[in-house]
Amino acid sequence: MKKYLIVLLAFFALSACNRQQDLAMKSADKDYILKVANEKFEKKKWADALALYERLSNLVAGTDDAPNVVYNSAYANYYDKNYKLAGHQFKNFSVTFPQDKRAEDAAYMSALCFYEGSMDYNLDQTSTDLAINELQNFLTSYPNSEKSKNINELIDELTYKLEFKAYENAKQYYKMADYKAANVAFENVLNDFPSTKLADKIYEYILKSKYELAVNSVYDLKKDRIENAIAFTKQVEREMPNSANAKTALDLRNKLAKEKENFLELEKKVEARKKEIQDKQRAEEVRLNQEKDQRDAEKKADQIKRDSAALSTPAPAATFKIKK
Repeated sequence: MKKYLIVLLAFFALSACNRQQDLAMKSADKDYILKVANEKFEKKKWADALALYERLSNLVAGTDDAPNVVYNSAYANYYDKNYKLAGHQFKNFSVTFPQDKRAEDAAYMSALCFYEGSMDYNLDQTSTDLAINELQNFLTSYPNSEKSKNINELIDELTYKLEFKAYENAKQYYKMADYKAANVAFENVLNDFPSTKLADKIYEYILKSKYELAVNSVYDLKKDRIENAIAFTKQVEREMPNSANAKTALDLRNKLAKEKENFLELEKKVEARKKEIQDKQRAEEVRLNQEKDQRDAEKKADQIKRDSAALSTPAPAATFKIKK
């Protein structure tokens, strides 16, 4: 019986709440709508509160109630995980009511909403770039804010997400054995994020990319790429002494030295073969030219004979026709 009464009371309470919401939605009384909206907000019924605050937007415009409606609407959307809308509302509040004591909090919450709206690293990172800009704007506007430390931590987190995405994209080139593209992509990560926490892994992949590119290169590019890879191994040893990458650099340089030695032997054979072919081509050209000269001489001799015969042959005697 007691359980039945509890259920019954809950039903009546819910009905009363729904009735109150319906009345407020249909009412034209600004104060009543605001009262119910604030009650819904306090009870964390975000959807109900937002529906009523939306009705109030025009009714409170230009009044003292306007800041509270905008501010509470922003928080209701934030708690309801509508981060994009909440971010714009908080930003609108801080710009529209800069003298309000809550302006700094609104600016911070706006930046936080953009942070919350940042997509996973494997998705488009436009939202992450936007979030970083908003967080930096907060630091510029409120350099002495107590929230600055937290903001810097958020910026670092988002920046790392961009670094990691670029790093993963470069790794894909490496996995596809497109070592030239991988090398360029990894170097771009270092250029774009010089303080990246992924530097050790990036240098390791660049070492391997340059090595694979050199070893698997076509003949005409192989020598230069071997030299380039060897130079990079020396750079890594200078910049990262006593590190795992320095050990990897030394191991790869030893392999590259052997590869270079083999290539130089091959280069000698190729050059010798080229010279052999060139000598044969020159000999053939000489032979062909000699044959041509002989043919030309024979033609010239024949022409001289024909010209001489023409000069020694007498002209035919004149003939006359006798008239009948």
